[in-house]
Amino acid sequence: MSYRTEEVAYVQPAQPGANAQATQQQRSTAEYRALDAAHHIHPFSDMGALNRAGSRVIVKAQGVYLWDSDGNKVIDGMAGLWCVNVGYGRKELADAAYRQMMELPFYNTFFKTTHPPVIELSALLAELAPEPFNHFFYCNSGSEGNDTVLRIVHHYWATQGKHSKKFVISRKNGYHGSTIAGGTLGGMGYMHDQMPSKVENIVHIDQPYFFGEAEGNLTPEEFALARAQQLEAKILEIGADNVAAFIGEPFQGAGGVIFPASTYWPEIQRICRKYDILLVADEVIGGFGRTGEWFAHQHFGFEPDLITMAKGLTSGYVPMGAVGLHDRVAKAIIENGDFNHGLTYSGHPVAAAVAVANLKLLRDEKIVERVKTDTGPYFQKKLRDTFGAHPIIGEISGAGLVAGLQLAQDPKTRKRFANGGDVGTICRDFCFNGNLIMRATGDRMLLSPPLVINKLEIDEIVSKAKKAIDATAQQLGIS
Repeated sequence: MSYRTEEVAYVQPAQPGANAQATQQQRSTAEYRALDAAHHIHPFSDMGALNRAGSRVIVKAQGVYLWDSDGNKVIDGMAGLWCVNVGYGRKELADAAYRQMMELPFYNTFFKTTHPPVIELSALLAELAPEPFNHFFYCNSGSEGNDTVLRIVHHYWATQGKHSKKFVISRKNGYHGSTIAGGTLGGMGYMHDQMPSKVENIVHIDQPYFFGEAEGNLTPEEFALARAQQLEAKILEIGADNVAAFIGEPFQGAGGVIFPASTYWPEIQRICRKYDILLVADEVIGGFGRTGEWFAHQHFGFEPDLITMAKGLTSGYVPMGAVGLHDRVAKAIIENGDFNHGLTYSGHPVAAAVAVANLKLLRDEKIVERVKTDTGPYFQKKLRDTFGAHPIIGEISGAGLVAGLQLAQDPKTRKRFANGGDVGTICRDFCFNGNLIMRATGDRMLLSPPLVINKLEIDEIVSKAKKAIDATAQQLGIS
């Protein structure tokens, strides 16, 4: 079975007739933009500025490419939003959704009821996940997954008779979603500023961001170990009997693709085990092949008690999230009465059917293995060969098909730009105008392409990224 479908020629949308009702295919770019500005509030956006500039209207996608309403072909270096792992246009996923919609478009999993798609998905996830994970709770997104994690954590400790274990420790500049609970778990100040009603008993420690925060002559390994040991200090400050869990992304995604040194996660795990604290891996971005392992915590070599999943679970074709429970946690939930948590669409049959089809593609076409042994190493080497001595690139982090490029005024001394966020925006705009989707998080440029990308397409991404970064350096007067 081929892992790529043939590219389809772009067809410019037709203009609507004078009296015809406009459809999605018939509107002009100007019409789309006007309607978008009139009625649509975008996530994480300055709507006034966006409406004045006008949104880019994406109308079609295939493989690793997007087309906008003006016919521009764009290479997607971010897999949508870290999620389109099997690439765009996979007929197998569309067929799975259609068949399920015709057979059982919806039924809930409340009231002692289940259905075949969610059963098959659960069994398949148990095969693909690490051995202690055999039970899964379903939701609609990673944000909801982390809300669910909080409910599971607190209920678990209540079943153990340890009702004082209420505090959850997270990290500054971590991202765990944008619900009230997920936003509180995440340590991003600009989100907290717009959210006065936060979930109580959530505290944060510093992130393992070597380039931006290490001082003195510490090595990356020494710095990572020191940051991990902040967890122990925070536990002792609060009292171990009061701490329920620590949650972290194996690598920080929205925070800038920050990969901690090898000393970090083993120390975090040691501390959690020492003080009897649940360890939660937020795998919403890292899960399902991104680092070349099925789950990113396997890349870093630690063993969590709970795993949050979404994005690559369905490759973004339909919304779905999940929480994987280690057997010991699942046993406590299963054997201790009602678990009073749920959502109308938990285990939605169409989403579950698409997830099964998606995971089978990742497994049967050996896409994850190819990321680990072929395209991932090629991507990482290409980035380092291209940007290793670039005058404004201070660090290249990542593994598999995810990477962060640190923009820096002086790479050798780790001196960042005073207006780093503005520099990132400049670079992102050069990417945008060069038909490359490359995300800026402050002063870090991020790449996370579909896992089905081939080497020629990797070359195209890196070439376009270099043009954008060169143009940024030129605008800043650095050569």
